[in-house]
Amino acid sequence: MKTLEPSMLAALAPREDFPILAREVHGKPLVYLDSAASAQKPRQVLEAMENFQRTSYANIHRGAYTLSEEATAAYEGARKKVARFINARNVREVVWTRNTTESINLVANSWGGANLKVGDVVLLSEIEHHSNIVPWQLIAARTGARLAYIPVTDGGELDQEAYARLLETERPKLVAVTQMSNVLGTLPPVREMIAQAHAVGALVLLDGAQSVPHLPVDVRALDCDFLAFSGHKMLGPSGIGVLWARRELEAMPPFLGGGDMIREVSLHSSTWNDLPWKFEAGTPAITEAVGLGAAVDYLSALGMEQVHAHEQALTAYALERLAAVPDLTVYGPPAERRGGVCSFTLGDIHAHDLATILDNAGVAVRAGHHCAQPLMERYHIPATARASFYVYTTAAEIDALAEGLMQAREIFAL
Repeated sequence: MKTLEPSMLAALAPREDFPILAREVHGKPLVYLDSAASAQKPRQVLEAMENFQRTSYANIHRGAYTLSEEATAAYEGARKKVARFINARNVREVVWTRNTTESINLVANSWGGANLKVGDVVLLSEIEHHSNIVPWQLIAARTGARLAYIPVTDGGELDQEAYARLLETERPKLVAVTQMSNVLGTLPPVREMIAQAHAVGALVLLDGAQSVPHLPVDVRALDCDFLAFSGHKMLGPSGIGVLWARRELEAMPPFLGGGDMIREVSLHSSTWNDLPWKFEAGTPAITEAVGLGAAVDYLSALGMEQVHAHEQALTAYALERLAAVPDLTVYGPPAERRGGVCSFTLGDIHAHDLATILDNAGVAVRAGHHCAQPLMERYHIPATARASFYVYTTAAEIDALAEGLMQAREIFAL
């Protein structure tokens, strides 16, 4: 085993900031390797939400009293933090949703419902999460549009030659693609892909559920048209997500109707509020927005370049350690072209059995199709186990994973 640099041995973020990491599972120290599903929360986020609930909670926007004004300032202040985090041109381009899934559904129903027609094409890829497939299937069925897919290579990367051909032959109205695969960790060359899509007149939606928490994302530099991501994967709470969209797309019709998204309502007609509130019907996740703002503060203090470098170092080490486990197959590209995700199979052990054995050793990994059944079919496998890393992950935890896999080999007599 190669000698590790000190920066690889330790977590990037202080582990004492994450209270849950102090607990034990089955008498073993918790090794949490499921951050791609949901990240653990630092005390700074937990305290920000608790303090807000204790001291300033009220409904927002409409109250002409102190608590409501404080809550509104905290809620809209979090929006400003997110806008800065992704380098949005205008804070009004940031729309709160519940999660990445709702953000993509908003675009599919609002933009897609207004702009797609019979014969139009939406171009996706074979590595997409179901949340970036199913909404487009639904809107295609309603509008008569078609879906086409960028193939994935045996090495887990999007076939760029096929992508160029599909742009030329299909002339899609929209390209919707992940910036980082939740299964393979693949980091497609999205900046180049966006420029190619724009050259044929297509808009581009990026699924940033895995990318925004783990690497620098600048919507101006990328020049994408939509970006969707979730709070709970980036140290924030669940129940809060983000859709960023270019201001020029404000002509999109509302997604949901109700309070706060209206300007005027009569018995027979209504007019709509300004962006972003036009797309934020009803009482929102106020406390969760405050929590996400605190998470953005925490990540910003760490530095997203450092977050990405830490995870790439851990991923390189993980690929090296896992390569030493006999009968183990890791799916996806090399470490320099992937994020902090390793999906694998071990002999003929089912992924769920493997995850159970690892759990007995205190190691938490994901098992299943990871909401990416078409990708599982592409590789002719029913499921994988998946280890995923974040700012609190250490090389020692990857060692614990490798040791747990060796124990699984013994249990199943491989």
